[in-house]
Amino acid sequence: MVNLIQSGGATVGSALTDTPDVDLVSFTGGAATGESIARNAAAHITRVALELGGKNPHIVFPDADFDSAVDAVLTGAFLHSGQVCSAGTRLIVHESIAEDFVAALVRRAERITVGPGLDPASETGPLVSEQHRAKVEAYVALGISEGAKLVTGGARPDDPALASGSYYLPTIFDDCQRWMRIVQEETFGPILTVERFTTEAEAIALGNDTAYGLAAGVRTADTARGERLVRALRHGTVWLNDFGYYTPAAEWGGFGRSGIGRELGPSALSEYQETKHIWHNTAPSVGGWFAADN
Repeated sequence: MVNLIQSGGATVGSALTDTPDVDLVSFTGGAATGESIARNAAAHITRVALELGGKNPHIVFPDADFDSAVDAVLTGAFLHSGQVCSAGTRLIVHESIAEDFVAALVRRAERITVGPGLDPASETGPLVSEQHRAKVEAYVALGISEGAKLVTGGARPDDPALASGSYYLPTIFDDCQRWMRIVQEETFGPILTVERFTTEAEAIALGNDTAYGLAAGVRTADTARGERLVRALRHGTVWLNDFGYYTPAAEWGGFGRSGIGRELGPSALSEYQETKHIWHNTAPSVGGWFAADN
């Protein structure tokens, strides 16, 4: 039996998670809410499965197919206006191709059609609310103040037909540094940050320089290098020469602040199961450890 309860997390959420009557809490959402759920559940030793946020790197080497890499980075960052936990909003690109790569991204991003979800011409839609758009705008202002270079977007669309919705243009920041909050924090919006690397070791270090560990992408024509990268990156899913594809047969979840446990795949089934050991002695007899009655 499944019951659907619609209400605010502060009321129903707390009641469902801060109780000994629940055997497992499975939650998908933001890290802050996940922390609250984990605290409530810990008081009752309740099991939790938490699929939380991500700040997902997309690493591009100079030998990668240029056009397909640009297309994948664009889609990974701006599909659903970046409102995806696995959005590839952190581009880490080799310095030898960075200028051309960013220029291509900007050209493509400025042609993205923003509009209502029911309009077949729309390629990406609005943010979920006015409050969330304000949060995204605050991150854009923060990125500028931190010294990142805004190369496109960073504003609401000027189309009068979109004035009544929570729309925001695809936004790209270049010249980003690993310490910037806009690089480290999940914005959950259409913001792509660009960092540059020179060596394979540096690419790995940048890709792992995050409190999260949900997903990552690597693009290279060198199979051996690709295999080294996917093993070295501490993320629950790593796509090699692809980004953003899922299958029910494969586990989904992350490291660090991206959560606990897995969704999908065989491991997801085990999250909802309790293991019980049953011993059945079919021929009981006196053990004889202690002396019998005389």
